Amino acid sequence: MPQKESPFSEVDLGTLAKCLDGAATHKELGSLIRDVGLHECGDGSGYSKWQRIYNALAHAQNQTRTGNLAMKFIQTALSPKRFLNRAGEFDSLRTVVNEILAFRGWHLHGNGKFGPVVKATTIDEAKERAARLRSELERRRVHADVLAFCRAELLQENYFHAVLEATKSVSEKLRAKTSLTGDAGELAMKTLSLGQAGMPFLAFNPLVTETDKSEQSGLMNLFIGMFGAFRNVTAHGPKVNWVITEHDALDLMTLASMLHRRLDAAVRTARQA
Repeated sequence: MPQKESPFSEVDLGTLAKCLDGAATHKELGSLIRDVGLHECGDGSGYSKWQRIYNALAHAQNQTRTGNLAMKFIQTALSPKRFLNRAGEFDSLRTVVNEILAFRGWHLHGNGKFGPVVKATTIDEAKERAARLRSELERRRVHADVLAFCRAELLQENYFHAVLEATKSVSEKLRAKTSLTGDAGELAMKTLSLGQAGMPFLAFNPLVTETDKSEQSGLMNLFIGMFGAFRNVTAHGPKVNWVITEHDALDLMTLASMLHRRLDAAVRTARQA
């Protein structure tokens, strides 16, 4: 983040305050405001949480003529350590805040750090990205279960979110075809590994020859590699702080498409859980 972040507009500041309303109780909010170096009149009684946040941030912007303390408050309120055992709540709050930050060219990652993204200017721009991506994926005859993630809301910030959601759909299919539990690489290993018995839960071929078995293991490793690169199993969020280009998104979603097709043709074996 640059040393001097431009101030938030009055409307954006109000929207941001309402988004962060659920990040803390009234009691916790007082401590957060003080930790960031903000000030509020009195003890905050008589005001809702979002009003307390808005008043403190508006006062800071009037004093400093920057949005720095607002950005610091976002980072402090949405610090991952504040949401231990509440990963779902953390992701939900971060998602709505990132919708505002996208128009400023910033994204708050799952590790609590800001990173730059391609700045969104309008919703129409995001829709245009989605249409362009979908058109090229349809030309490639990409699997329908992947096309479902070419939505404008996923592409408003950058292409990483569409790729991330597409990988989650692969996990869903692994669970649906086996009734096993788990997620991502761990699930792929459990589902596709030959194991000591030499029989996976899902087989891509008859598993008779060494070539068959080699293909089975190779595809399993391809699943694991995809999940390792684009899934954070614990937080269900981005694992790396970089922005995917449109070309990379096309290639990665094409890979997810190939894995979906192989799963569609895979056969459930007699192996019992």
